[in-house]
Amino acid sequence: MALSFPIFMDYHSTTPVDPRVLEAMLPYFTQKFGNAASRNHAYGWVAEEAVDHARERIAKLVGAQSEKEIVFTSGATESNNLALKGVAEFYKDKGNHIITTVLEHKAVLDTCKRLEAEGFRVTYLPVAKDGRVDPDDVKKAITDQTILVSVMFANNEIGTVQPLAEIGKITREKGVLLHTDAVQGLGKVPFDAQAMNVDLASITAHKMYGPKGVGALFVRRSKPRVRLVAQMDGGGHERGNRSGTLNVPGIVGFGKAAQIMSEEGEADSAKILALRERLHKKITGSLDEVHLNGSVRDRLPGNLNLSFSFVEGEAMMMAIKDVAVSSGSACTSASLEPSYVLRALGVGDELAHSSIRFGLGRFNTEEEVDFVANLVIDKVQKLRDMSPLYEMFKEGIDLNSVQWTAH
Repeated sequence: MALSFPIFMDYHSTTPVDPRVLEAMLPYFTQKFGNAASRNHAYGWVAEEAVDHARERIAKLVGAQSEKEIVFTSGATESNNLALKGVAEFYKDKGNHIITTVLEHKAVLDTCKRLEAEGFRVTYLPVAKDGRVDPDDVKKAITDQTILVSVMFANNEIGTVQPLAEIGKITREKGVLLHTDAVQGLGKVPFDAQAMNVDLASITAHKMYGPKGVGALFVRRSKPRVRLVAQMDGGGHERGNRSGTLNVPGIVGFGKAAQIMSEEGEADSAKILALRERLHKKITGSLDEVHLNGSVRDRLPGNLNLSFSFVEGEAMMMAIKDVAVSSGSACTSASLEPSYVLRALGVGDELAHSSIRFGLGRFNTEEEVDFVANLVIDKVQKLRDMSPLYEMFKEGIDLNSVQWTAH
């Protein structure tokens, strides 16, 4: 089969909609176009029934006790905002302390900053070199003022999966709520809100081969019952948690994507893991000074975050423009800053700038993996041929001992 360019290996940023998901959605744009809140006629009833069916499928994937624990939103960013702000406002009389980690997605970190500006106290826990937070650190950070712990299930950059079950055991014993941004890991590695004692979980459709613009928040209804202050006011939709006309076609697609994940996720992950290992072995078999970022063992099956010493990340990105991947640098208005996630692991700026995140997924093939591996090997070798530092390194010179002359 002929390769199609650019080859997509950025499945952590988004995923293509599975054709089966699109097929399920299409009738709800044209024939079954009713508003799920219209209770007076068949168009509304059909839409409401479709939403309920999707809610059940998503509840099953999350491990919810009831489909009523699923609150639909516009995506994970809104779900994170609703979880953190909603809990903070409702439980502020009980305490004003929130615990999170330095590795969280900006949707959590920026929400925490907003809450800090409003008088809440936030503890940002460090992580080990593999990106995992120590459950003991969570335990030590909890005070009598702590109302919420928010730890992501799996990191979007380095793929590290957090010990949520251990953290959940601690938060349950301490009577503190546990929220997780479950976006990257749900359906790809085992997740069960009940078994892990997770009280709130943010999820989105477009990271699991569903459409963009639709997400959900799992909100536990018993043992304990979690209460939120709504962040969107209007018609009292979603049991008062989130007002707004429901995106019925999107929700139907979300439900179908969740069903496919429930049924095929394990086999999918095994296939993707094999592709990732193939890519990793081919690259490291031909190149030296390639460093894996994140956990070797506790990792998303499709994540491969590598730093290439003596190669500048942006030059590398330009050299492999036939492949859609992401780099370890984030462009800001003033400078090119290395990833805050890699910095949190203790990765130096030079290495962080040279990191590439390969995100593999459902529709990648062995042929694509082999092409990408060969391309990366070729381009890294050519870029290093132009690097005097690499030449010095190969000659055995300790670059840390070199006294550089300033001009």
